[in-house]
Amino acid sequence: MNAMQNKNNESSQLSVKDLMIPSEKVAHVQINNPLEHALLVLVKTGYSAVPVVDASYKLEGIIGKSIILNETLGLERFEFERLSEMKVKEVMNADIPVLSGNDSYIEGLKAVIDYPFICVVDENHHFDGILTRRAILKQARKDYYLINQKAYQ
Repeated sequence: MNAMQNKNNESSQLSVKDLMIPSEKVAHVQINNPLEHALLVLVKTGYSAVPVVDASYKLEGIIGKSIILNETLGLERFEFERLSEMKVKEVMNADIPVLSGNDSYIEGLKAVIDYPFICVVDENHHFDGILTRRAILKQARKDYYLINQKAYQ
């Protein structure tokens, strides 16, 4: 492998787009779905949170199990009826960090330190996918082994 090929394999050359899971493969809910539907998606997928999009696929926020539980737990009992009465848009977290597919691996690394995943959007804020902490860690592991392998050659 020559020096140029080696340099192109380094994480510093990667972008978020290279590591993200595309939107077609990501479970999500729509902004007007009832909380009941969102909870069903979360339970069936095993995820703790999923992106929320509008009808044109623009990212609006995220919804998670803890948000839904906090909204449906009353003082005396679990208020099941609220699951069908309330919409995702009423309780979702709209204040979330986002990345662009063109952002660097390092920017992605910094972002996932505090979140299990970060939503990736295009220039019009349409949902493109997610960058997971797992994808970043897998790449970091590859880099670690590559560096150590070179050190022992």
